[in-house]
Amino acid sequence: MVSILRNKRRPVSIALVLGLAGALTACSRPSTLDELRQEGVLHVIARPSPSVYYDGRDGPTGYEYELAKEFADELGVELRIREAEGNGQILSVLEKGYTHIGLAGLASTIPSTQEFKAVPINLNVQSTLIYNRDADSARDAEDVGDRVIHAVANSNHLAPLKALAKQNPNIHWELHADLDTAGILERVESGEFQVAVVDSTELALNQVFFPNVKKGFDLNQPQPIAWLFPSQQDDTLVKAARKFLNKMKADGRLAQLKERFYGHLDRLNYVGARTFVYHVRHRLPNYELAFQDAAEKYHTDWRLLAAIGYQESHWRPNAVSPTGVRGMMMLTRNTAQYVGIDNRLDPEESIDGGARYFQMVHDQIPADIPEPDRSWFALASYNVGFGHLEDARRLAEGAGKDPDRWIDVKEYLPLLAQKEWYSKTRYGYARGHEPVIYVQNIRRYYDVLVWMKEPMHRGEQLAQNPEFPQLDADSPTTDVVPAGSDRIPTELSVAPPTL
Repeated sequence: MVSILRNKRRPVSIALVLGLAGALTACSRPSTLDELRQEGVLHVIARPSPSVYYDGRDGPTGYEYELAKEFADELGVELRIREAEGNGQILSVLEKGYTHIGLAGLASTIPSTQEFKAVPINLNVQSTLIYNRDADSARDAEDVGDRVIHAVANSNHLAPLKALAKQNPNIHWELHADLDTAGILERVESGEFQVAVVDSTELALNQVFFPNVKKGFDLNQPQPIAWLFPSQQDDTLVKAARKFLNKMKADGRLAQLKERFYGHLDRLNYVGARTFVYHVRHRLPNYELAFQDAAEKYHTDWRLLAAIGYQESHWRPNAVSPTGVRGMMMLTRNTAQYVGIDNRLDPEESIDGGARYFQMVHDQIPADIPEPDRSWFALASYNVGFGHLEDARRLAEGAGKDPDRWIDVKEYLPLLAQKEWYSKTRYGYARGHEPVIYVQNIRRYYDVLVWMKEPMHRGEQLAQNPEFPQLDADSPTTDVVPAGSDRIPTELSVAPPTL
């Protein structure tokens, strides 16, 4: 452009040249979306968090990360994640325009996000007050009294805390730039902090690890979590993200992703979590190698087999139900014969038989159903039978739902207990609520085992613990945990993955 201007025979001012050059450059500059596609990379900055991004069993995962990965695939580019130390760093990088998207788990309604472009991701969050269950109750603002409320800095909580303080002048708080939500939870669990405020999403994902943390009350109404985009970007990438999320919502993939991360989190309450962790430490070591051997033999995850065993019997080899199923994996007589098990009360035989049967059931599930849904279907089939599962899949398909998605089929399994529905099926009546609860329970037990247990080495297995002879004869629906039993380990600082 400059060379062309120099060929003119009349003098041209530098200001005019620069102005024309700038205008031409501005006209020819590619959009944010075009630049991204030319580079072939979607740059994202994210903070480690169970609801945002963390390293799972099979690599990076998290609700927002999985969404971003889908978005990058939709754009046909590579996803490149930069891990942030906290929300403050994310906001700083966004302000400078050094990334395309910031994943911070922040609500689009709070002041710190107002200077950025925001796209809601169909997930809401509330600021939830929590307290140590051994401390004084904190079910409302008056209960909090003069206790300091602790919270993560640069989070969703400052505005709700200020609003609460207007109505209750005694309310005061301390913000921690060096802690994340898990660090706050750990300190409430130990009693170092008596009260705190955390995101409801992260409380749900972490609650099982901190059974002494109790929910008090919500400080606000649900707020939409959003992806954040630099304000200096044009709107092409923002519009592409909105279009992508609308498409994800319309075809059901967004609901499926939410179910994967949040759909099973209500299955382990305080008593159940405390009991489970106690038995992980004191009962599971007796049988851990047996689960590992069976898992290796039948090509599955030993912790998934252990989760099935806990759901079935609480890891009691002599467990017996009123219907006659018995043993560690609670096999029926016919199932035991089918898989070649002679003694259902022998823990190693029972575990081997249960693992073999689960593999057989898993192999029945159509191979084109992707994981993790195929495993959820296999667990449901293990519990209620393949025929009833197929009935529920047909009902789902007949209603216009996807028979290959657990999130759809689990709505129709309970209908198998209603005459108006099971009368239309091939295999008839089934207690369809049971497999749904069964799958959700096992998913939660598995989650905890993934983070608590590494494989035991040969020679480390304990002799059967004589502490529980009276428990082994109990019904599998009852259990006793001695007073003062172990708490959830405080070193567990992130939420577990799901299959």
